[in-house]
Amino acid sequence: MVAPLEGVRVVEVANWMAAPGAAALMADMGADVVKVEPLSGDAMRGATRQPQVPEGQEPIDAAFQMDNRGKRSIAVALNDPQGADLVRRLAARADVFLCNLLPGRQSRFGLDAPALHALNPRLVHATLTGYGPGGPDAARPGYDLTAFFGRGAVLDAMSEPANPAPPRLRPAQGDHTAALALFGGVLAALRVVDATGEGQVVDVSLLGAAAWTMSSDLSGTLIDGVRPTPQGRVARPHALHGGFRCADGRWILLFMPEPRWWAPFCEAVGHPEWAEDERFAGWADRARNMPELTRLMDEAFATRPLAEWCAEFDERGFIWGPASTVSEFAADEQAAADGLFPEIADASGRRFRTVRAPLRLQGGDVAPRGPAPAVGEHTEAVLSELGVGGDELAALARDGVVGLPR
Repeated sequence: MVAPLEGVRVVEVANWMAAPGAAALMADMGADVVKVEPLSGDAMRGATRQPQVPEGQEPIDAAFQMDNRGKRSIAVALNDPQGADLVRRLAARADVFLCNLLPGRQSRFGLDAPALHALNPRLVHATLTGYGPGGPDAARPGYDLTAFFGRGAVLDAMSEPANPAPPRLRPAQGDHTAALALFGGVLAALRVVDATGEGQVVDVSLLGAAAWTMSSDLSGTLIDGVRPTPQGRVARPHALHGGFRCADGRWILLFMPEPRWWAPFCEAVGHPEWAEDERFAGWADRARNMPELTRLMDEAFATRPLAEWCAEFDERGFIWGPASTVSEFAADEQAAADGLFPEIADASGRRFRTVRAPLRLQGGDVAPRGPAPAVGEHTEAVLSELGVGGDELAALARDGVVGLPR
């Protein structure tokens, strides 16, 4: 097995999830990723739910591990000129510089693309922002809740008409969508560098990732300006498209929009007469009478628990899925068989499961390379590669320019 990105050197100056998530994918493919953190560490450390562990054990910072596994950490005070200079020296030796600093901060620290290309003409300079590099909001900070879900209209499209409050969202869904885009952009840029010898600039924004995610709705609105109306369950266009509550309170999800499924479905739920009912006979009839049909379907699904419906629908070859809980997904037999949750070990040797990259390559070794580093764990080793050590390193640590492991 070949590590696809072995030999690629990445310098990451980023926090939270989106940009670090892209660098984590590169680390999974064998890249040497040096994570530059402030002396206090990435703000993401310890910021999310810590999984329960036996009393007396150190917690596992699972979300931080997810987006920072396999990296090396160097703690540097960027606001000190000596610290910024150290990062520029690292970038001068790198293939990729990846950050989520806003443009003004990049320029202030001498980490913008022109400054780094002057030091390293073949560098891929990749930036993740909330709103993109131009326009009135280029300097506006953004997170996935504000830039992706909010400004990007994802929340509006997900909301039920009867509920004015937007749904409560789970963390990093927009971040990890943008991370995939940034990852792909960096790989494409590396290919261009190989072909031309010229450094490249990659820009990815959370707002742009939202536009791609929302493109099915957005592409039509770009032409006619019409806002897609939130449909809710009783205004859906297809009878067999949506969720239904079973007798045990669990939900089953169907997606069978083709007309050929209607008669077999009616038979499966014990109401073959629906297929001949003039109110529901054709697609347009069902759409016109969807409130009444939804009421009848809800009554039918409420007669049996989820497991019985699953067995019935599998026997008939229907297209369905359960509305699983997160704990059920973590124990899912198919997910395990597909290797979605590999084990890694932390610095103490304690093993735990994590989530693998959402892709695999035939003949390519794509897997977590190890745990996330401690703050500044590799400061001494990384700086030694620049020829910094001994008294010089001690002075930088004493003056608060770099941090060494605590």
